[in-house]
Parts: sequence; structure tokens; C-alpha cells
Amino acid sequence: MVVDQFSDAELDRLFQALADATRRDIVHRVTVGEYSVSGLAALYAMSFAAVQKHVAVLERALLVTKEKRGREQIVRGNHEGLQKARRLLEEYEEIWRQRADRIADILAEENSD
Repeated sequence: MVVDQFSDAELDRLFQALADATRRDIVHRVTVGEYSVSGLAALYAMSFAAVQKHVAVLERALLVTKEKRGREQIVRGNHEGLQKARRLLEEYEEIWRQRADRIADILAEENSD
């Protein structure tokens, strides 16, 4: 199971990273193309330092990577980390679908009696 591949701390970092709308938007943008941190900062009504902090949270969660290119820090989506997160969320979705199906079965049994 993918869930077993994450420590509690890793799960906390992932869900904390995805809990913020700005961070989710940054992830979306950098999966389509690379951006410098200053380029990202220009897109949001917040300081450069605030965007840097958002990128750092995403980097700790392994959803993005940063690479120094000259004076710029280039941010890209981390394909491996994003795929692992996707598989984890799909696994949770399947668990909840199974539970919902089981509840439906129980209710159907009760109604047939």
C-alpha cells in the first residue's frame, strides 16, 4: 500500500502543503512549466518572501524542486513526488468507496428484510 510508504511526518507535510490554495496553484503552474520564484511572486498579491515560504513548504513535501540557475531559483513540479501523492490520494479514495459500498450493501440487506 502506498499509505505504508509514508511516515506520519511525510503525510503531515503533504497534507499541510496541499491545504493552502496558493500552494495548490503553485503546484498546478509548475507542473505545466517551470517558473522562477520571482516569476511566481509576480503572480500573487503577496511578498516575495511569502512566496518563497510557500515554495519551501512544497519542497519539503517533495511536490516541487528548486534549481539555482544564475541568480534565479527555478521551481519545477517533482514528478516522482506528485505521482506518489496521486497514488496515495487514489488509495484513500478507494478505501472510502469500499466503505460507501459496504454501507449501501448493509442498507440494502436491511430494506430487503
